[in-house]
Amino acid sequence: MSSSWERGAAAPPGVLPAPCASKVELRLSCRHLLDRDPLTKSDPSVVLLLQSQGQWVQVDRTEVVRSSLHPVFSKVFTLDYYFEEAQKLRFEVYDTHGPSNLGCQDDDFLGGMECTLGQIVAQKKMTRALLLKFGRNAGKSTITVIAEDISGNNGYVELSFRAQKLDDKDLFSKSDPFLELYRVNDDQSEQLVYRTEVVKNNLSPAWEPFKVTLSSLCSGQETRPLKCLVWDYDSRGKHDFIGEFSTTYEEMQKAFGEDQVSWGPSPPSPENRWDCVNAKYKQKKRHYKNSGVVILADLKFYRVYSFLDYIMGGCQIHFTVAIDFTASNGDPRNSCSLHYINPFQPNEYLQALVAVGEICQDYDSDKRFSALGFGARIPPKYEVSHDFAINFNPEDDECEGIQGVVEAYQNCLPRVQLYGPTNVAPIISKVARMAAAEEHTGEASQYYILLVLTDGVVTDMADTREAIVRASHLPMSIIIVGVGNADFTDMQTLDGDDGVLRSPRGEPALRDIVQFVPFRELKSASPAALAKCVLAEVPRQVVEYYSHKELPPRGISTHTHEACPQRLGQPGVQPVSVSSTLEVP
Repeated sequence: MSSSWERGAAAPPGVLPAPCASKVELRLSCRHLLDRDPLTKSDPSVVLLLQSQGQWVQVDRTEVVRSSLHPVFSKVFTLDYYFEEAQKLRFEVYDTHGPSNLGCQDDDFLGGMECTLGQIVAQKKMTRALLLKFGRNAGKSTITVIAEDISGNNGYVELSFRAQKLDDKDLFSKSDPFLELYRVNDDQSEQLVYRTEVVKNNLSPAWEPFKVTLSSLCSGQETRPLKCLVWDYDSRGKHDFIGEFSTTYEEMQKAFGEDQVSWGPSPPSPENRWDCVNAKYKQKKRHYKNSGVVILADLKFYRVYSFLDYIMGGCQIHFTVAIDFTASNGDPRNSCSLHYINPFQPNEYLQALVAVGEICQDYDSDKRFSALGFGARIPPKYEVSHDFAINFNPEDDECEGIQGVVEAYQNCLPRVQLYGPTNVAPIISKVARMAAAEEHTGEASQYYILLVLTDGVVTDMADTREAIVRASHLPMSIIIVGVGNADFTDMQTLDGDDGVLRSPRGEPALRDIVQFVPFRELKSASPAALAKCVLAEVPRQVVEYYSHKELPPRGISTHTHEACPQRLGQPGVQPVSVSSTLEVP
């Protein structure tokens, strides 16, 4: 399909792709491999391993490229990608001595590389040095991994049909035609995709345009057979069959060149009109040609971008953590305190921080993270602050990596006086100001995640609701983790899962951007389970924001002459639509 057909569309709610899993293809090549063969060059292959429950499990293996120190492998690895999981991968390169694609104990290890799938998709193309045992470099050997999103089906089609000279089935008036579009499944069963409205008393009707997802239309397979049936409507449900024809989405596309799709309908060509045939008439009538003609008057394709599209387009995830330093946490010197530093067991604040931060750091190229505190008296004047840098550098509140945040937190504890109250609106507003500056760039280049770690219900609930509603218009998500055993019932109101959050003035949030999780519910689970729980909604929130703003991934242009897509909040496109005037046969 011509790229000019595509428009970064604000997908109707019923069309948004599921953010959970995407399919990613990995393509591999190596350079400057070690030569382990005395008479010829190495015969390399690559083994892919995935870490599962602390163990490395072999997933797949490339073919063997004979006698090459700079192999490019044709074998493609296909993996399910989850943003909320740290999917740890290991690539091991061997000089293979056994049969192709089968490893043996005599294979020589040429080097390995470990990374996460998130790191690969964030960089799109990643080159790393190969390491031998004990971390030694394997000479100048490198491995390059290129990622490609192959999820597909992330779009919807707008179709417009009309007909000419349909058979008249009514005695005292003209036919009242409607059209049904079916998808033919692999088992040859037929699935109704769409039913048009009825056009009364008209043998040359023009039906209203309608939208369907590619998945609903053809299961993402452009050559899948489609069948269109035309009926004369009967109020008693005994509709008269006029005729039918078969086609494919691929055939529909070919009917329209670039100019036709971009600028609207054109005179029908043989490619975008089909004879509407009644098989009974064709058998009985010698000179029967058709029962009318159905014409595809217009076709528009709208691309609905996925979370992976934005990440691989260069969108960075900026991670900020905000830590509760109120007195209700207890004296950090006391082992009962939620802030107590146990050298053998990290406290709940550290567990949540590391679990979430280690996922987010893969999507931030400079690996610098803002770390803020609230609810403490801070030096030098020991006045209460609800927005301070825990590294005590007001000019630069960023720390180097997640480990830098951990160290800043541990160094901060003995220097502050835990106090109160628990006000989080100032920090939400601070991150929102950064997100607002990003919004003005008009690009999908930076999205902000604020992780708030608190041991109690916020004191400034009204201001917090107001700040969240304002932030819902910005490229920003908020994750709140409740630490300790407090009653967090009131905090659930900030999470819009049970209804739309409203400001004290009654203004509704544009999007649900808050995820609240009590840490105690996941205390016995692994850090990976905690991260998966709190980050699961982020991909949907990212796509929802950029779709609403009609911003495509970076590097993809839009075409303003195409139809304006629907906006967030308008009625969604349903896979099957039945006119209110039509009784289902």
